Amino acid sequence: MNLPSLTRTQWLICFVAALGFAFDIYELLMLPLIVRPALLELAAAPPGSAEFNHWVGMLFYVPAVCGGIFGLLGGWLTDKLGRRRVLVWSILLYGFSAFAAGFSTSPEMLLFFRCTTFIGVSVEFVAAIAWLAELFSDQKQREAVLGWTQAFSSVGGVLVTGAYYLSVTYGESFPSIYGGHEAWRYTLISGLIPAIPLMIIRPFLPESPMWEKKRAEGALRRPRIGEIFQPRFFRTTIVTTIIVACSYGAAFGAIQHVPRIVPGLAQDADRIVQEQTVSQVQFVQEIGGVSGRVLLAVLVVLIVARGNLLRGFQVCGLIVFPLVFFYAATNNLLLLQAGMFLAGLVTIAQFSFWGNYLPRVYPTRLRGTGESFAANIGGRMLGTFAALLTTQLATIAPGDNQYVKLAFAAGVVGTAVHVIGIIASFWLPEPGGELED
Repeated sequence: MNLPSLTRTQWLICFVAALGFAFDIYELLMLPLIVRPALLELAAAPPGSAEFNHWVGMLFYVPAVCGGIFGLLGGWLTDKLGRRRVLVWSILLYGFSAFAAGFSTSPEMLLFFRCTTFIGVSVEFVAAIAWLAELFSDQKQREAVLGWTQAFSSVGGVLVTGAYYLSVTYGESFPSIYGGHEAWRYTLISGLIPAIPLMIIRPFLPESPMWEKKRAEGALRRPRIGEIFQPRFFRTTIVTTIIVACSYGAAFGAIQHVPRIVPGLAQDADRIVQEQTVSQVQFVQEIGGVSGRVLLAVLVVLIVARGNLLRGFQVCGLIVFPLVFFYAATNNLLLLQAGMFLAGLVTIAQFSFWGNYLPRVYPTRLRGTGESFAANIGGRMLGTFAALLTTQLATIAPGDNQYVKLAFAAGVVGTAVHVIGIIASFWLPEPGGELED
């Protein structure tokens, strides 16, 4: 299949979008790695206790709610002010917020900066997807670019796993923070990295030509959130919101709790070895995520029926998640690693699916708003509630210890959201072939 070659400007835009996608996931997957050691220092509560689980749930869910609210506003601003401006400032916001979070002195301070980090991440995703979708007029090229740039999201997961491993292993050689060398602090601070190249290349980034043309012609109507609930878009808005929530529910309600389950399979090791094992399991999971992104990027240009493409990954997830969390997570470390590769693949592929699907079901004036509602209300607010649900269920779940209880809770939630997602997918509208202007 021959696709038009990219211009230098298009390559630059793809680079910025890929950088943003990579560090979106870098920031999001940072919390599962650092939440346990961070709370051991800041909250002084034993793992598995009600107070510890309370703060874990708060750190997973409250930033997601803030991201959902401000992300929805960011989608509206993306349609009103332009894709480039909102994209750049959102990346700067989450970069500097992550840096500040590394100097937290209390759970409340960490929670605040995780909220501002999440706000930047939530806004950036919507702006980047709209920007990329409108840059390419050729449908196949647009699908390929959206698929491959989103594949860098999982590269971000690999990078944060590596950053945490290096911080755990070599943290004693880094400059001290508050008189200590805690790996979780260095990992948070590393989130500043994407802001540095962005400040250098920002002047060379163009605005979306489709959005700019509309504004120049005076045809860019003020976006209104209520429009996505008009009869023409109502079914699309409701169904996508539900299924995106299920995709996020699988990630936040199950996958992101694995770093707190792994120490149960390495209880005889010291703390450093346990944390190294955690990063190794997450590394395998993120390789699975990369594989899922790549597989989606290939399949999205080959399979026309979007409902069938999504359901394929959902059905695989319904098989994988019970096996991983009800058995592998409590019995064998190698089985858990293999299972997390597959769980990462089927879940992250669904995230890439939404990046390709959502731009095609709303017109230019509503593209950012519609994407934002599904991603932020469905994903960030409703979907991430699964994280809080899992932490509360773990308190009353059956099991001999905290690790078994958590694995059981994650398995229940992960399985349930896949069942709901599969049922809802039969009402998912098929998008048109071209972007609607």
